[in-house]
Amino acid sequence: MSFTTTRKVRFEHCDPAGIVFYPRYFEMLNACIEDWFDERLGHSFGAIHVDGGFAVPTARCEVRFTAPSRIGDPLALSLRPIRLGRSSLDLEIDITSGEEARLHAAFTLVHVAQATGRPVGWPEPLRDAITRDIGPSAVATDPQGDASHGT
Repeated sequence: MSFTTTRKVRFEHCDPAGIVFYPRYFEMLNACIEDWFDERLGHSFGAIHVDGGFAVPTARCEVRFTAPSRIGDPLALSLRPIRLGRSSLDLEIDITSGEEARLHAAFTLVHVAQATGRPVGWPEPLRDAITRDIGPSAVATDPQGDASHGT
């Protein structure tokens, strides 16, 4: 299932040529992930990171830029969870403007304990919310860890 949020390209996102400066895309991508956790999963980053003593850092990010975005362009960011492991989560985000693809990103996030920085399993309420969104066929069943990510 896909989660979509929108952004408008603003002056603050652009370089002197008037196109999105690539680090600004990473801020938009992270905001999309935060919105998904909060709006779709019901678990805000504030609750996870500040109140819960855990963190969800990015372990892998691969990005392919396909077309520039300019000031005023409306952007749709569509997030799809791909695979849920014991402590990791693979997802993809596509950014489009109208019918034109602008960017494709693939992420691996890892649920870690802040005290140790080490991966820990997703807490059951959050795991259940992700499983509902991703579907049970994309959930790893290896109780020892995520073989493909070591988490």
